[in-house]
Amino acid sequence: MAKKSKKSPAQGGTPATVALTSAGVPYTLHAYDHDPAHPSYGEEAAEAMGVSPDRVFKTLVADVDGALTVAVVPVAGSLDLKALASAVGGKRAALADPALAERTTGYVRGGISPLGQRKRLPTVLDASASAHATICVSAGRRGLEVELSPEDLAKLTQAVVAPIGRA
Repeated sequence: MAKKSKKSPAQGGTPATVALTSAGVPYTLHAYDHDPAHPSYGEEAAEAMGVSPDRVFKTLVADVDGALTVAVVPVAGSLDLKALASAVGGKRAALADPALAERTTGYVRGGISPLGQRKRLPTVLDASASAHATICVSAGRRGLEVELSPEDLAKLTQAVVAPIGRA
């Protein structure tokens, strides 16, 4: 079962939680024991927290016309690459090389957060997030999720909100 807590930067938070705390944004931290054998990081998080998979969002890094772009979509679905490209005024999108995504964001795959990245990338949040009072995204490492309002996430990441997810 997930544990709920709050961390301050002084308690050794991740770059994501440090960014949230610095911005004064309210959030809840959910920690759980990550199982490396689980086939889906996002589904594992939803199960561990007892949260519907349509409220848990995964962070994907894509290459849109040569520029890295962050897509935040529900773990219950997939990313529509054409819709992502369109949302940022591009023509073509493909998932980025995982090693490049890790180097650029400063996070490991399965723990990439849309918050507190090493390099700020254009971000698109799936429009379905607006249907929820709060959503969960990675807090910067496997086994750690942060719950916050989609409006706060969009504001902090300067995200475009667009329908980029597929059920």
